[in-house]
Amino acid sequence: MRHSVEELEKIIYAYLPKEKGYASRCISAMNYAFCAGGKRIRPLMMLLAYEMYAGEDRAQARPVDCFMAAIEMIHTYSLIHDDLPALDNDDLRRGKPTVHVAYDEVTAILAGDALLNYAFFTAAKAFSLCPGDQKVERALSVLTEKPGLDGMLGGQVLDCELTGKPIGEEELAFIYENKTSALIECALLCGAILGGADDHEITLLETIGSCVGLAFQVRDDILDVEGDAASLGKPIGSDERNDKYTYVTMHGMEAAKAYVSDMTARAMDALSKLSVKDTQAKEELKELLLSLVERDR
Repeated sequence: MRHSVEELEKIIYAYLPKEKGYASRCISAMNYAFCAGGKRIRPLMMLLAYEMYAGEDRAQARPVDCFMAAIEMIHTYSLIHDDLPALDNDDLRRGKPTVHVAYDEVTAILAGDALLNYAFFTAAKAFSLCPGDQKVERALSVLTEKPGLDGMLGGQVLDCELTGKPIGEEELAFIYENKTSALIECALLCGAILGGADDHEITLLETIGSCVGLAFQVRDDILDVEGDAASLGKPIGSDERNDKYTYVTMHGMEAAKAYVSDMTARAMDALSKLSVKDTQAKEELKELLLSLVERDR
């Protein structure tokens, strides 16, 4: 892989707020969560999607850098809130105490709120690099839509409302498509748009993001039953503990594994149809996506 986690973190950490002033405790909690580790999958996904189409000198200042930091802030805020006692009530995230445990519940709520706001403040910095650039405008529109009510947040809302209640196929698909796939789609689309991809390519990438997100979520359901807490860096069995219906509880383990394979095949088929400038970036994106749906942690 051409981009290391250290390289990605050097880019995105540059956009973090300084821990000073009356809000310093909240900022400290924001940065604690943001710097807690992980593979930086969404920023990497966005960067590879950008490079597939941009075909330009990577040493130049790029609007995609702002968006990479922004999407990781959005992802991090969602994790902080997911871990709260009112939602999943988890004490560990990536092997470390969750924010409401390391700080307190009020600080965790506010840190999540602050990260979401700071994400859009960060993405908007791209306009100073490319004044009047319609690609930046379009990417910002995607960044505001996919994590919102018509995307990730909408999926979370229905997921919370139906916790402990029997749900149907349509409802479960809506939750998974929005709660998980939307942010993966967002990363791919923002990167490709900023790189100059046309509408046909954008449509294919949206399909890829949708299928990978669905496979990723069902794989997560499988790991919540079969996984190991030490490897995962978080407790297993949280779905059963929180009385949540999943693809596994609805269809069984074998059907869940078959579904992951089917969604993966659909994603790879769409990926093979992409017409890009940087074929190495395309191959590395394929490798990254496969690692998500075949993971054991």
